[in-house]
Amino acid sequence: MNLRSSWVAETGQTREDTRLTQTGVTTMANPVQVRSGILPGSYDGQYRLSGFWTFGSAAMSATVSEGRAVIQGDIAQGVYPVTLPASEVVTFAPGNAQYNRVDLLVLRIYDNLYDSSERTEATVEIIQGVPEQDPKAPLVPARCLPLYEVLVPAGVSAGNGGIPWDSSLKDLRTPVVSLGGILPVEGPVQPGAYPGQYQDAGGALQRWDGGAWVSYPSALGGIIPSSASTTPASYTGQYRDTVGGQLQRWNGSAWVPAVTGPYYADNSDYGDTTSTTYTSTLVARATNPLTLTFVAPPSKAVLVTFGARMKSADTHYGFMALRLTQGTTVVNDLNDEYAAIVASDTTVSVSAMRRLSGLTPGLSYTFTAFFKINTNSAGLKAGFDNTFIRVDPQA
Repeated sequence: MNLRSSWVAETGQTREDTRLTQTGVTTMANPVQVRSGILPGSYDGQYRLSGFWTFGSAAMSATVSEGRAVIQGDIAQGVYPVTLPASEVVTFAPGNAQYNRVDLLVLRIYDNLYDSSERTEATVEIIQGVPEQDPKAPLVPARCLPLYEVLVPAGVSAGNGGIPWDSSLKDLRTPVVSLGGILPVEGPVQPGAYPGQYQDAGGALQRWDGGAWVSYPSALGGIIPSSASTTPASYTGQYRDTVGGQLQRWNGSAWVPAVTGPYYADNSDYGDTTSTTYTSTLVARATNPLTLTFVAPPSKAVLVTFGARMKSADTHYGFMALRLTQGTTVVNDLNDEYAAIVASDTTVSVSAMRRLSGLTPGLSYTFTAFFKINTNSAGLKAGFDNTFIRVDPQA
């Protein structure tokens, strides 16, 4: 039988059985194997990954800091836990006389059962690369966890200054955590092993949805913060806070302002009319008509305010009213009951306000101002100055 167990059989438990049945510090890669990697953490809590941190400590030598890691073998071999309880110094061979080379600093498992090495041990080891004009890191052997690539320039040695550590070390370390833990991402982003797995990637908490890492705000319907405003949208209706502080909504194809407006239009020219029916043209005004176009918000409702400095006569009313259209369709027609009205031969400031609902989100609508005087038996005029329209989208 292939089913393995540990701490059941009275005799015969193998090292392989023990490795295959470990359920401790492991980030799953599939139902049986785990990722190879290093346990995160630092002494003062300031860094994600301090285990096996490496720095140049002499011309051709580097110090590898203490740490813990797991190294996954083939699917039937299990995972090898390793610990370096105290730092260790490794020494690199002098550089080639003509070409640079790239060496690998690794954690390596020798297991004679699989590699016929006649060794059964874990080592911190340098795998030396091949000097060439365009050097590349050597291939990674089985049961081996890369820590760093180290560029060894041509001709360097202990006697001439050695390896320039500040520019020669390329960090390859990646973390792993216990099953179900939130993985701090360092280095390449790898696929998840199951829907519902979480990782912390560059300050954004992400969830694996079975095919991609989805940022935490997307998964929960929250607002994507400005620090992650470049995160792709996941669904229509998602919101984000931009770097500029504007709240935006994903409409299915683009990010658009979540709350548009307010919209405003005005005309400071004086104009008048003798018309007893509504007209959008005022005599003596250079520009007619007064219109305002806006985009209907997701709430489907807007608050419209309009008015002017108006005059007519004590016994004759002057009216200013609005017509709402969507394209060529009249959505809300002129109505005296909702007009701004004046009955005075002295100019007075008049305004009116109204809430309109039932609009189609995302469509453009237009308000147009119309004017009239109610009766005109004596050739009277209604005058209008500083006319304006304002639209405020409702939440």
